[in-house]
Amino acid sequence: MTLLLGPPSSGKTTLLLALAGKLDRDLEFSGRVTYNGHEMDDFVPQRTAAYIGQHDVHIPEMTVRETIAFSARCQGIGPRFEMLAELSKREKAANITPDPDIDVFMKATSVAGKETSVLTDYILKILGLEICADTMVGNELIRGVSGGQKKRVTTGEMLAGPAKLLLMDEISTGLDSSTTYQIVKSLRQFVHILNGTAFISLLQPAPETYDLFDDIILLSDGQIAYQGPREHVLEFFESMGFKCPARKGVADFLQEVTSRKDQRQYWTQADKDYSFVTVEQFVEAFQSFHVGKGLQNDLATPFIKNERDTQLLTTKNYGVRKMELLKACFSKEMLLMKRNSFLYIFKLVQLLVMAVIGSSVFLRTEMHKGTPTDGIIQTGAVFFSVFMIMFNGLAEISMVVFKLPVFFKQRDSLFYPAWAYAIPTCLLKIPISFLEVGLWVVMTYYPMGMDPSILRFLKQLLLLLLLNQMSSALFRLIAAMGREMTVTSTLSAFFLLVLFANCGYILSRDEVKKWWIWGYWASPMMYAQNAIVANEFLGDSWNKVIPLANEKLGVLVLKARGCFAKAYWYWIGVGALLVLAPFFGENGVDLDFEKKE
Repeated sequence: MTLLLGPPSSGKTTLLLALAGKLDRDLEFSGRVTYNGHEMDDFVPQRTAAYIGQHDVHIPEMTVRETIAFSARCQGIGPRFEMLAELSKREKAANITPDPDIDVFMKATSVAGKETSVLTDYILKILGLEICADTMVGNELIRGVSGGQKKRVTTGEMLAGPAKLLLMDEISTGLDSSTTYQIVKSLRQFVHILNGTAFISLLQPAPETYDLFDDIILLSDGQIAYQGPREHVLEFFESMGFKCPARKGVADFLQEVTSRKDQRQYWTQADKDYSFVTVEQFVEAFQSFHVGKGLQNDLATPFIKNERDTQLLTTKNYGVRKMELLKACFSKEMLLMKRNSFLYIFKLVQLLVMAVIGSSVFLRTEMHKGTPTDGIIQTGAVFFSVFMIMFNGLAEISMVVFKLPVFFKQRDSLFYPAWAYAIPTCLLKIPISFLEVGLWVVMTYYPMGMDPSILRFLKQLLLLLLLNQMSSALFRLIAAMGREMTVTSTLSAFFLLVLFANCGYILSRDEVKKWWIWGYWASPMMYAQNAIVANEFLGDSWNKVIPLANEKLGVLVLKARGCFAKAYWYWIGVGALLVLAPFFGENGVDLDFEKKE
């Protein structure tokens, strides 16, 4: 277990990102990083090494156990099955009888399926999370676990996978020294019990936390001033003329001894005049120090690759089959929908209230079908339905934006591909759409005096279902574009304004300027509006012929509003919505694939 120390802006985060293979591809760097003698192109570094940042990003509605179990389910068992088979073969060859308890545990964690519960319980135990295993992780609005426990959940989420190297960047941010000590102590158990490796960056760790580490790396101005056992670090700096005071923490001393402002106070060679020792001088002196010489000898020795070292490196992008990842994401999304059931109930009640209000405004007894003016009023009732169903999808924005940080973290760690995350979200919303739109149409169609044909009732139901799906996909796309609530709110307001202005109701097609007519044809709401008015006004209840115009009343109303008076426009609208819903959904997934800035 190695502690990475250094003043701010010394390059600690950059070093950890380089080791994890997460540096920006546009960034130029020299040298190479190898794992067991293998270049990073030979394996998948994101699954071999787990990078844990400063911030704990989790889904607040999931419990600690569910969070770690989902991670284990996505990341799989790694090479444990092959290692168990090799172990059993060697035990038989050496005539060794394994301990029954250990044998059961090894088999339970090496077989796909139920291994997640055993492995999850084991991780909860070694990280001291058993006491809060069934408590929600929580956030600012949902009461959950403490900051220290949440940090351990972040670590446990990565321990559930095949990674045996933990790269942890200033995990003590926002934690007190006691909590940091408990976390590092838990990590020490993981490293020593499971033969893992932890490379941890801390800012001013307490002395008792510092003593838990095996090795120290001191980084300053992008250069390594010391790298080696913790026991020899003070010896090296004393050889340079600097001594740590008795009541001074060693970690604080190491971070100040390379600073021009603080270095002088540690100078102990009274017979020599003090002059500032640069980082380059420390680096040069370390090369001649016995620890540095030993390190150079180790690096000069060629690494001999063997089969065991190769097995420790993960070569597959994902830990389980794609169908298993899809099932895991389905299960998680269903769980979150249950936990957020209040939101869906609230949306349903909101639609119910608006349906009652709309039905009372456009009451059947007041809606006549005798004059073009009556038809114009009826178009308002029809547009009200389109408006409400379209606006109902706006709630998707906040739901998506709040989940995006967790999605980015899990996607970058190769828990699952973006499509496995997006498909369950889309499919599980279809039953909700049936319920919401079905309630709306039942509550408004006949009370608003729409055409009494049951066929046209069902056609409006189908159209509004597709509109609801298209609306949800569009707002998910906007959320994927904005990625932050402020940006997304601005984008959604702009898109809604453009869509409503070009839907053909506020401004009819005949009144749209030629240079802006493309906006009319590009608006998804235009197709929904034209389809729903064609379905309504080409019905039998609007077949009355107006003598002066020599046309049916419904056709006359459609032409007056700049709509298309052809029955096939209903199917054009249905087809357009059928195309646009998956189009917006697919582009939302494509945006999710892009690297987060």
